[in-house]
This record gives sequence, C-alpha cells and structure tokens, in this order.
Amino acid sequence: MRRVIFWVIGIGLAAGAVGAIGVRVPAVQDFVMRRVIARRMSAPPTTLLGDDALRVLLCGTSSPMPHPTRAKACVAVFAAGRFWVVDTGLGSWNRLAQWQVDGRNIGGILLTHFHSDHIGELGEFNLQTWAAGRPGPLRVFGPPGVERVVAGFTEAYALDSGYRTAHHGAALLPPDVGRLEAVVIAGPAEGAGPTVVVREGGLTITAFAVNHQPVSPAYGYRFDYQGRSVVVSGDTVKDAGLIAVAKGADVLVHEAQANHIVAMMREEAEKTGRTRIAKILHDIPSYHTSPVQAAEAANEAGVKFLVLYHLTPPPPVALVERAFVRGIDAVRPRDWVLADDGLLVTLPVGSNAIDVGRID
Repeated sequence: MRRVIFWVIGIGLAAGAVGAIGVRVPAVQDFVMRRVIARRMSAPPTTLLGDDALRVLLCGTSSPMPHPTRAKACVAVFAAGRFWVVDTGLGSWNRLAQWQVDGRNIGGILLTHFHSDHIGELGEFNLQTWAAGRPGPLRVFGPPGVERVVAGFTEAYALDSGYRTAHHGAALLPPDVGRLEAVVIAGPAEGAGPTVVVREGGLTITAFAVNHQPVSPAYGYRFDYQGRSVVVSGDTVKDAGLIAVAKGADVLVHEAQANHIVAMMREEAEKTGRTRIAKILHDIPSYHTSPVQAAEAANEAGVKFLVLYHLTPPPPVALVERAFVRGIDAVRPRDWVLADDGLLVTLPVGSNAIDVGRID
C-alpha cells in the first residue's frame, strides 16, 4: 500500500513538473492562449435581450466607499431587445463587458443625479458602445444639469474620440455616431410629478423626483413592460413620492445605508483624529435610507420583491452583511435580497413569477 502511495505521489509530482516546464514553452503558451481566445470570441452575446421578460441586472452595488468586487452604482434593465442603464458608476462598464452584454443594443443612459459615483463611467459607456457598433448617438437622460455633465464628458473625451476615428477610419467609428446626446427631463424638477420619458417597443420609462437634499433635483425611474414592472430609487431618504410611484411594482431596487455601522465608523474616526472623514460620516445619514426604512417603503408600496443596492458601507464579508441588514426581518421577513454585482432578476411576461439568480 505504501508503495502505491509513493507511486501516486511520484506521478503527481512528475505531472506537475511537466506542467511547470510546459507553461514556459512558447508553443504551449500559444496553444493555450489560442484556445482561450477562440472560446471567448465564439461565445454568443448575453441572451438577456429577448422580449419574453423584463430583466434587471445589478452592474454596480457599491457606494463611494471602496470595495474589491463591487462596482459603483449601476442597474441595467433589459426589455424588447434593448438595455437601459440607470447610472454609470466607476467599474460598471467593465462588469457588463465581462458578462458579454452587447453594447450595440444600448437604448440609453438614465442618470438619477450627478454625484461622482453615479456618473464616473459615462465616458467609457459612450466609447465602448460606439466601438461595439451602436447605430446612433448615446442618449443620456437626466434632471436639469444633465446637459452640463454631457458637455463636460464630451470635452474630456474629444481628443480620444478623434484619435479613434483617425486610427480606425470613419467607416468603422463615424464621429456623428460617437456622440453623447443630453435629454433633459424637466417635469419632476418643476413639480409636474412623474414624467414619461421613453415609450419604445412596449416599454415605458417614467422619471420621478426623490429627496436627496441638498442634491436637487434627484430622480428615480420606473420601468413597465407587458404587465411587469421595476422601480429604481436612485439615492434618497425614505420618500412618500417614491412609495406612490412604486405602488404594486414587481421589484423595487432601493439604495441602503447601514447607519448603525456608519455611526461606529464615525466614532472610530473621531477617536483616531480623522476629523475630515468623521465629518463626512456624520453628514451622510441625512440623505440616505436604512435597510429597515427601505423595507418599510417596499411594504407600504405593496412591492413584491425588494433588492437593496448602493450599499453604504459595502459589506466586505458575510458577518458584516448580516449586521448590515439587522432588523429588516422584523419588518419584511421574506422577499428581499442584499444585492451584489451580477444579481439578475427575471420577470417573465404573462406570469407573476420573480426569478432571482446570477449572470456569472
């Protein structure tokens, strides 16, 4: 028996040695790389674009605080052969690209407000979907002020865009297609109430005001498609206007800030003399929603399923995740989830089903 064990160990060591030597051989390297590249190139684009369902993909679930595996705020909604992106937080395009989302099919960007963690990847979305072959300028919807944001990103990327066309040719990268196009949504900011901003292919997108003072105006968005519905809160306190718009929705994607954890962070910052961060941590509870408050809002709106995102602070481990949602089960014991990047919620047309899974 001992001899057999020695033989097995010996064979394993020999195989490992051959493998270690093999990866140093250019021909082996090229063979492996070509196989991986071929598999990647032949992989079909994501199949989220069918007209059989309304789908919600979390492409960024963090907040301004850093996290190694979470991009900043981004929610992609798929319906009728297109996808629409609510906020373009840093790292969010990379998520969609990893999941083989075809940039040609982007319908537009919907910005909730203009904090950096919600707009930081706008230029990359424009560049990458242009390179993918989208058919026209990229529409960027948002509150008044969106035209300034679009103008700023356009100027920041002007040289880059010129280089791309000069290098690859106008036939591949036509300058008139590689533009951002601002669409100002004035109604909610002017007190007109919820405003329909898109009606395409059976999909209706409605913008509504939320309370993120002193950030004003700030919006959320509701998506309705063939009897299924999703509401995305953006950044807000618990808000009666949002609750009214979310009435009866299948899914509410709502921001969440664990203020009890933020308070602990503030106390430790004060003890260690980090006065600047302590001041910021003191201020931020005034314009965000706790997980329990988000659950209350979902209950009051009669929402079937609640997704918590834009997590502050973004939980690094399971212990913190459990602490983050402390108290929520007493308010809403089921039908909610603490999202991470890659969460996929599917709402089949002609059904009441809510399928929760992952894209990766």
